Order: sequence, then C-alpha cells, then structure tokens
Amino acid sequence: MTVKTIAKVKPTFPFEAYSHLVSPIDAKDGGGFLFTMPDIAGVMGDGGTELEAIADGREAFLATVSALVDMGREVPAPAFNVDDFMPASASGKVLARLPRSMHMQLSARAKTEGVSLNSLVLAFIAEGLGRRHAGA
Repeated sequence: MTVKTIAKVKPTFPFEAYSHLVSPIDAKDGGGFLFTMPDIAGVMGDGGTELEAIADGREAFLATVSALVDMGREVPAPAFNVDDFMPASASGKVLARLPRSMHMQLSARAKTEGVSLNSLVLAFIAEGLGRRHAGA
C-alpha cells in the first residue's frame, strides 16, 4: 500500500466563516456530539463534549481542505455570508417580550442546564437556524 503525505494548506476562507452543526449522538450509538459542516461534504468530527466535537471538526476541516487542494478540486466558499444580510449598524442585541409562563420555563431550563438564560436562548436560536439551513 502506498501512503501519500498531503501538505497542509491555508484555507481561502477560515473555519469560522463556515456554518456548522453540532448535534447530540444517541447514547445507544456511543453518545457525545457530532460536528458537521454542510458547505463542505465530508467534514465531520465527534467528541464527548460540544467543544471536543468542534475541535475535531476543525481538524477535519483543515484535512479536507488540504486534500481538496491536493486533488486540484475547488474548495466550496461558505454559503452564508453575514455581510450580505447584516447592516453595518447591527449591534447583535435583541430585546424580546415573552409570556411569563414561557420566561419561567426558559429560566428553569437554564438553571437545570447550568447556563445563563441568554446562553440558553442563543443555543435554541442557533439550533433552529441550523435546522432551517440544513432543510433548505
């Protein structure tokens, strides 16, 4: 068997420019988390925690980009460009009014998860956007 060494390349677009999904892996399948990058087929990683899955996904991203360049294939550009959708004046701050019952449920869930209410809401929004993007 012949082994080919592929030189690492600097990607045209950084890892952070690409959308990614981090999903729980069912306990019957070993548990942990799965990282995928919809814009580049084959970029997958896993880990016991979300951060470990993302770190593994970063390595898979660099390896896949290097392999694509080595084969003379095009590296897909990120499908989503935040500059196309966000006005320069966007602050990142959102204020939303919720029914008290929903606020109580979210607060209880955040306490159970051991995170802030803002972190929990941001995670739900990111998850929803990821599902919508994957289904598009």
